[in-house]
Amino acid sequence: MKARDSGMPDREMWEKFFQPEKILKTLGLNDQTGDVAEFGCGYGTFTIPTAKIIKGKIFAFDIESVMISLTKNEAAKHGLENIEAILRDFIVEKSGLKDESMDYAMLFNILHLENPVSLLLEAYRILKKGGKVGIIHWNYDPATPRGPSMKIRPKPEDCIEWAEEAGFVQPIRFDLKPYHYGIILSKKGEIK
Repeated sequence: MKARDSGMPDREMWEKFFQPEKILKTLGLNDQTGDVAEFGCGYGTFTIPTAKIIKGKIFAFDIESVMISLTKNEAAKHGLENIEAILRDFIVEKSGLKDESMDYAMLFNILHLENPVSLLLEAYRILKKGGKVGIIHWNYDPATPRGPSMKIRPKPEDCIEWAEEAGFVQPIRFDLKPYHYGIILSKKGEIK
């Protein structure tokens, strides 16, 4: 089941909206981060820099085969062997990853889907105790150049409420200028 239309532009325009390395570091990814799950890898905009930063493997999911192909091609181009790009309808089929197997889950520009709590519950299930979920979304502002319609675009408060409903704690919010915000939350418990 494809998430509701996000207004995602072509790759060239999309990549102008982000400084991925800076955003990833702001959201707590570093060379001590183990395995990561990315829900909706798109063009691989965050997949490739994540793979370069972390010590573990990144499992990059997308429902679009063209996005998986692009991500695999970028991984090969950069000589990265710690990326597993997986074609999967993770909204319907979940991720297929083991319970408490990931250190970090990336939910970037995806929580405009119809049941965001179910995706957050899946992220919670796969994260180790003390693991982190990183959320990025378009500012709740009709002046942004792209993004989902305002009818389905979540406010930061919505994302925090949904994440807390799924069991996450300790939200920390960031302004990811010019068009996005970021949030990191933790799964309860000590890091395994």
